[in-house]
Amino acid sequence: MENNDPRKELKVSAIENGTVIDHIPAKSVFQVIRMLGLESIDNQVLFGTNLDSRKFGKKGIIKVSNRYFEAEEINKIALAAPSATLIVIRDFQVVEKKHVSVPDYVEKIVKCFNPNCITNHEAIPTKFTVLSKDDIRLKCQYCEKITVKDDIIFT
Repeated sequence: MENNDPRKELKVSAIENGTVIDHIPAKSVFQVIRMLGLESIDNQVLFGTNLDSRKFGKKGIIKVSNRYFEAEEINKIALAAPSATLIVIRDFQVVEKKHVSVPDYVEKIVKCFNPNCITNHEAIPTKFTVLSKDDIRLKCQYCEKITVKDDIIFT
């Protein structure tokens, strides 16, 4: 018997162990891949962008086999994709699911936007206060310049 129903979704194999980063704004998927260095690891990495989402309209997703993220990396994800959800998989089972949260302070992971800042000329780790978590705005503790989300450069 012939089935005339076109497939409406493509199944992607589940990962046995690793992390799924879901609900990434579609425009931020490649930024997240780059800042986590996922383009140069040997693990299986699956990603999708501009996927339909009831909640966000369009979203992205990244699946990384055999990789779990440290607090510093999770803070990077939160700054680039504040709406993201991290799903930890072990033995094909979801063992943890949590929304990322933008921290109150950011150290070492973001470069200061001000070219004259001392952190761009000497070996001093950057430190920022998060002024806004919705529309990301970071204030440098050294030069007091404000870095907005679109100007963030991750170290």
